[in-house]
Amino acid sequence: MPLEVGATAPLFALPGAAGRDISLGALKGRKVVVYFYPKDDTSGCTKEAQEFNALKTEFATADTNVIGISPDSPASKAKFGAKYGLDLALAADEQRSAIEAYGVWVEKSMYGRTYMGVERSTFLVDRDGKIARIWPKVKVPGHAQEVLDAAQTL
Repeated sequence: MPLEVGATAPLFALPGAAGRDISLGALKGRKVVVYFYPKDDTSGCTKEAQEFNALKTEFATADTNVIGISPDSPASKAKFGAKYGLDLALAADEQRSAIEAYGVWVEKSMYGRTYMGVERSTFLVDRDGKIARIWPKVKVPGHAQEVLDAAQTL
């Protein structure tokens, strides 16, 4: 069943690139952007991470943490972050626990072939741990700014 605005955001604790767990529960009392993306170091995912990274100061000013999640390994996250100078919390969900809890592991198709994968989606979680906004099937250009605008008004 897909998550809806007003629902409690599923908690997670996932390994990050820096070797420490990234936990939604540890950020209670703060706003959090949780964005899911298919794969480290691919063109769309890189652009999305770079857009969020470019607005990091503005998100911090809005008392909002940003967490990017994909099914890649912690080592992949570290390499991805270092390659592009990303100063974001990037979480590895190799078991897809958060990905599935948020309902973003879906059937996709490309060139007539169907497969399971991550649907690029973003969730804005309020200070009480409730989902305030959902962006399904994200188109990358301008998305990070749209999320920042929503976080600033929350």
